[in-house]
This record gives sequence, structure tokens and C-alpha cells, in this order.
Amino acid sequence: MGSLARTLIGLALVLSLAGCGAGSSAKSEADLSQDALGRGLKAHNANNFDEATRAYFEALQHDPKNKFAFFNLGQIAQTQNKNQIAEGYYRSALEIDPALASALFNLAIIRANAGAINEAIDLYRRTIQANPDAAGAYYNLGLLLRQTGATAEANQMFARAQQLDPKLVPPAASQAPQSPGTTARPSASPTR
Repeated sequence: MGSLARTLIGLALVLSLAGCGAGSSAKSEADLSQDALGRGLKAHNANNFDEATRAYFEALQHDPKNKFAFFNLGQIAQTQNKNQIAEGYYRSALEIDPALASALFNLAIIRANAGAINEAIDLYRRTIQANPDAAGAYYNLGLLLRQTGATAEANQMFARAQQLDPKLVPPAASQAPQSPGTTARPSASPTR
């Protein structure tokens, strides 16, 4: 093999290695999605919902199965009283992760407020199954069980809620709040 051939082979090897290195410095779709999710979360926490929404949609462009982007879009819609839209986003998050406790919890609130008590009860039970420390889910489940006449089980749920969070004191049996609990906050981590 001549010197020119060795030089050309060496040059081809250097160029191919350089090409491999160039690709490794580029961010993956997952990284781009996480970056957008982080920007969205920062804007979301600052109540800049328009910017947050754009960033969450960008995250979904890079990762269409980003359950946190769907959840956070639902949380924004729910905050703006766009409950049907919020419900769609929560259901999309739950298609990706059926045990995403924050989406189950917020969807249960929406369904309870829509009068779908049995569905809300089921969603709270699923929330508790996904996160046994979800004090708000026990409390809200207790409220709904009380409405259905399951007083003994409701009292068990209130007791468990109070064990987990002593500030959660059940209302007197004669007074029932208009709507259960508060929503879960935006999320960007695998914490359920």
C-alpha cells in the first residue's frame, strides 16, 4: 500500500471519527424535552401561563410521551377553570402512566365537581394506591364517601388523612364543602 493510500485511509478515519464526535455533542430529544419542561415549570411557578404552555408544548414536540408536560398543561387549564381541557390533559398523562398520582388526584377533583361521584371515588382510591401518603386524597375520599352514606369508611379516611397531615380536620357531619381539596402542583420529576 502506497503512502498516498495510507494518507487517504488515515484522513477518512479522522473524518469519520470527527463526524461521530460532532453528533455526540448535540442534545438528544429527551434532553431537549427536559430543557423545555424546566423552562415551562419556571414560567408556570411564576404564573406566566402563556410562556409555560408554549414550553410544555415544545417539550411534547421533542417527547410526545412526556407525562409531566401533559400534567402541567392540565394544571394550567384547571387553574383557569377550563376543566374539560384539563381533563383531557390529565387523561393523556394517565395513558402514559396510569399511576401518576398527581394526575389521578386532580382528575378526581374535576370529576367530583362535575357530579361524577363514583368515578371520583375510584380516582381517589387509585391515587391512594399510587401514593399511600397522599393525605389530601384520603381526606377528599372521606368527603365523597360521607356524601354517599358510607360514614364508617369516610371516618377511616379522615383518620388516615389526619395521621398523615394533622391540619386536615374533617368538617362536622352537618357541613359539607362545595368542592373537595386543592389541586396538585406542577411537576417535572418522577415523584408521584
